[in-house]
Amino acid sequence: MDFSTARYNMVESQIRPNGITNVELISALAEIERENFVPDARKAVSYADEDLQVGNDRFLLEPMVLGRLLQMAEIKESDLVLDVGPATGYSTAVISKLAESVVGIEQDTALCEQAGDTLLEMGIANAAIICGEHVKGVASEAPFDVIVLNGRVSEVPQALFDQLEEGGRLVGVVGDKYLAKATVYTKDKGQMVSHSVFDASALALSGVETPKASFQF
Repeated sequence: MDFSTARYNMVESQIRPNGITNVELISALAEIERENFVPDARKAVSYADEDLQVGNDRFLLEPMVLGRLLQMAEIKESDLVLDVGPATGYSTAVISKLAESVVGIEQDTALCEQAGDTLLEMGIANAAIICGEHVKGVASEAPFDVIVLNGRVSEVPQALFDQLEEGGRLVGVVGDKYLAKATVYTKDKGQMVSHSVFDASALALSGVETPKASFQF
């Protein structure tokens, strides 16, 4: 399969037509070889316009959704970014082209180790993958200028808000399965201000489910 052509087609048919105009972001999406982060059996659909399962109930976000989220995040060259739930590390690789440095937190140990190995093989030196619970983030590396959630959540965990720098941005798909929106949160004087940007569909991000209320009689 000609992955170079598939990557070009992804940019031209999924990225540019959906309001993604950030030049650096488009360049990163056109450069990073998504097939390197996809299991052999699924490489033929590496650039499909859908959430892509990569094993163990984990996935890569649809390219258009990831692209729009990263554009909303307004990542600067000086930013430290936390990438929550990158699975095999594709989103972390893309972010590495935009930020000064990026830390990925992945709770599936096998995928976490795979992601780290892939980034190393690709020579990406300003990114690291840490194995740990999505809901806890990486407090030891905080505060972060930007936090990216790779999947839908019903609510953003407070621990992640706490790890955001003043003036920092957190982006993700927030809501239930049938009514979710791509949302950007900005920390302003310690308070979180949210703005919903577009309706979005995404699989749920493992490990950040809101506990169901228990009833007492």
